[in-house]
Amino acid sequence: MYSRLVLCRTKGELFLLYSARFGGFTMNADIGFMLICSALVFFMTPGLACFYGGLVRKKNAVNTMMTSIFIIGTGIVMWVLFGYSLSFAPTDNGIIGNLSWLGLEGVSLEEGYTDGAAIPNMVFCGFQMMFAIITPALITGSVAGRMKFKSLFIFIVLWSIVVYYPLAHMVWAQNGVLGLEGLGALDFAGGDVVHISSGISALVLCILLGKRKDYDHAAYRIHNIPTVMIGASLLMFGWFGFNAGSALAANGQAAHAFMTTAAAAAAALLSWMLCDVIKNGKPTLIGACTGMVAGLVGITPGAGFVPIWASIIIGLTTSPICFMMISFGKRKFGFDDALDAFSCHGTGGIWGGLLAGVFAKESIGGYDGAIYGDWAQLGAQAAGIIITIAVAVVGTLICYAITKVISGGSIRVDAKDEMLGLDITQHGESAYPSFNGLE
Repeated sequence: MYSRLVLCRTKGELFLLYSARFGGFTMNADIGFMLICSALVFFMTPGLACFYGGLVRKKNAVNTMMTSIFIIGTGIVMWVLFGYSLSFAPTDNGIIGNLSWLGLEGVSLEEGYTDGAAIPNMVFCGFQMMFAIITPALITGSVAGRMKFKSLFIFIVLWSIVVYYPLAHMVWAQNGVLGLEGLGALDFAGGDVVHISSGISALVLCILLGKRKDYDHAAYRIHNIPTVMIGASLLMFGWFGFNAGSALAANGQAAHAFMTTAAAAAAALLSWMLCDVIKNGKPTLIGACTGMVAGLVGITPGAGFVPIWASIIIGLTTSPICFMMISFGKRKFGFDDALDAFSCHGTGGIWGGLLAGVFAKESIGGYDGAIYGDWAQLGAQAAGIIITIAVAVVGTLICYAITKVISGGSIRVDAKDEMLGLDITQHGESAYPSFNGLE
């Protein structure tokens, strides 16, 4: 090999040599970009663990972080064995893939998932794998402090199969019934597939599980605000890969999605601060972090479709809607969404999905929204959201029922364990061993 390299007189010859050596597979800028974006999206799961872990009581910090981290294990193994095949293997039904790519056999290192794709199928598989990890992790925040870990483990495995894989196929796969080749709903990076599906499922699951024992009379205190801030920052850091990477190439649309992501998150952070000042007289760090995340959720469906100025509007308006759901909606409707998975991801995803149908511009992403004359696009967005909600509700009910049977009839910890905290009762660990209290 060394002697052959010596004979190369130019960089072009060296490039051709490597191309021949690896069967025509060239490590180009698009591949490198997508691998970096995949790593960024992976980083969101530890970020979510920190974000959620800081929001709960001390006695539930380990359990809450564990409910995000274990999905790194289940998500990757399932994706390699059969998840990618069910999500993206080509079929004519438009709902679920076949089993032709079990164990990633047949997933090409050279050919793209679609004709003309800038990246090989295996790179696309790796990028999508990170979405399959972070999405079910979002659900876990809604049941913090009261669900048996083994039951949550079973539920997440089932939910990935019953809800996530079919939705990924319906929206993003070739001939998907909800995607651009079907219904025509726009979902650039996961408004339907990631945020609405997990948010709605979180709502259904927390209602089925019931409120925390002291929910109606206890004052819940966030135990570690710096951890929440670090987690939110890691989420935003990873979100640039989440949205920009969804262009699936190192191109102008990726740069555009990067900028809309930053603008929406910044605008939402500011508008949540304003909401805090109006309601409580003071801005809060927790509010700023939550607003930033809400803005990221809101822009996800339209990141590569809407003008940058529109992303500011999306961010400015997403925060107040999520703020109202957290501040008033939960008490009004009586559900205990512990860490506001539905209030941020479900509500923000629905709002952002609708606004993608309003502000989409053909010169950016190939499709016009309502303000540019195509009101049908707004209708397609609404229809896609409604179908996503239906799939999430029905799928969650199925997964809950199966999980309950497997768990022996009960998926919730008993009152004593809930009082002691799930760190000790479910894991035998304490986030702060030198601290003697429970809160």
